[in-house]
Amino acid sequence: MRRVSVLGLCCVLLLATIPALAGDYYALTPQRIAPDTYVFEGALEAFDFDNHGAAVNTGFIVTADGVVVIDTGPSRLYGQAMRAAIAQVTDQPVVRVYITHAHADHFLGNNAFADVPIAALEATAATIDTAGEQMARHLYDRIGAAMRGTSAVVPDEIVDLGSDGQARVDYGDHGLRLIATAGHSPGDLMILDERTGVLFAGDVVFNERAPATPHGDIAGWLHSLDEAAASGFRIVVPGHGPVAYDDAPLGQTGDYLRWLMHRFEQAAERGDSAAELMFEPLPARWAALAVQPAEYRRSVGYLYPALERATLSSRPD
Repeated sequence: MRRVSVLGLCCVLLLATIPALAGDYYALTPQRIAPDTYVFEGALEAFDFDNHGAAVNTGFIVTADGVVVIDTGPSRLYGQAMRAAIAQVTDQPVVRVYITHAHADHFLGNNAFADVPIAALEATAATIDTAGEQMARHLYDRIGAAMRGTSAVVPDEIVDLGSDGQARVDYGDHGLRLIATAGHSPGDLMILDERTGVLFAGDVVFNERAPATPHGDIAGWLHSLDEAAASGFRIVVPGHGPVAYDDAPLGQTGDYLRWLMHRFEQAAERGDSAAELMFEPLPARWAALAVQPAEYRRSVGYLYPALERATLSSRPD
């Protein structure tokens, strides 16, 4: 009996430390950007030991039917810090989580929301199912102890789309339009609140930060930006960077992607190697973005080899 009592006491003490641990790593302050709508704005730099991976924008909408959460951040402790911060704003329960895409910093807080439905596009759920644990291990290597207890929780709902790749769901008086795209990842979900005009764009849109392209399909991404522009939004929440009240981040993201591919195409035509291309200086406009030149160099590694091979194979012997 004594052993059982001691074990029970240890469990109670462990559970009691969870909120403290989350607070130690993540001091999340909700930023109100529109009626009932809040964002946790992440750091501009890449995730590291200092920011504990909190370099992503997540958010929530308070409705009469409950709280809708958009993305859960990079770790279980981040997700728990989100829930604690939401509870300071409203006593409404969280009723649904939407995951915009399957990159680790956007979904690894799912552990903290496992008691509510978590919805995503089919491609996102499939990627988390097959590669989520590997992503969690990679992020643990990057940010360390803030990842404790984090595992990849696969979304348990697939967003039901119409023939136009969109759906509409009502929560109280907030009508959410769910817009399925692809380009930044195989499945990018954008969420437009038609009442407030807030567009949660995920990583389709970056602002004052160089876009990350590990799974980038540039043509598809540019099409996704067109869909975002056509949505009729008034406020855009990018996946990374400051919230904006105009379409400037869409233009910036699109201009950067077009410039990037033009540079790569020219380099491939010249026969430049990836090593040569990687260390070419950046124009001032793009050098000024956060996480440069690291993101540019990563893009060379991700995107250039396939373009180089395609260019070489198209040339006559």
